[in-house]
Amino acid sequence: MTYEVTVVREFVAWHWLTVPDPGPEGERHSHDFTAEVTLRGPELNEYGYLVDIDAVRAGLDESVERYEGATLNDLPEFAGKNPSAERLARFIAERFDEATPLDDEITVRLRLWEDETAAVAYDPCGSA
Repeated sequence: MTYEVTVVREFVAWHWLTVPDPGPEGERHSHDFTAEVTLRGPELNEYGYLVDIDAVRAGLDESVERYEGATLNDLPEFAGKNPSAERLARFIAERFDEATPLDDEITVRLRLWEDETAAVAYDPCGSA
């Protein structure tokens, strides 16, 4: 048996790709990102919750805040690296992990939508 909770947060961030022949993506542009954090675990707590959704929202807000309105290329964590959505998903997930206290048996997956048709995901535990 597994329970799952998902919280979504929208934000805008800027970047330009630094890969060879990036086409129009090589110019500074923005994306209306949607960060979707999903937590999974086998047990509910004494109140019948997997996690406190308000705490998850607060953790996701804190995790995304650094990138909201920012140009990713200008941030130290992207120095010398292509500012891909995959890297951004990992950085948000890592910040979420630091900001949100969770029980050890709860796993986290961060899906990052860069538009309504394309998403990437980062799963630090490698679970499906």
